[in-house]
Amino acid sequence: MTEKPNYSLDITNEVCPMTFVKTKLLVERMASGEMVEVRLKGAEPLGNVPRSLAELGHEILSLTPEPGEGPAGIHRLVVCKK
Repeated sequence: MTEKPNYSLDITNEVCPMTFVKTKLLVERMASGEMVEVRLKGAEPLGNVPRSLAELGHEILSLTPEPGEGPAGIHRLVVCKK
């Protein structure tokens, strides 16, 4: 990814279903082609948020752990609104 995301959202302190609700509300306000970087944490959000956004037709550009984080630690999800 070479472009910088237009938005950033930290949902590391949220629990499902609010992790997806907050992400979806932001994506709905974005213009097509804009990107958001979402910081998320925990197995449930790591599985549900990217899958649900993809099911809505948005493009998952990356999902990478932050340095020093384990498998369910803080990750950065970059999504492009379609």
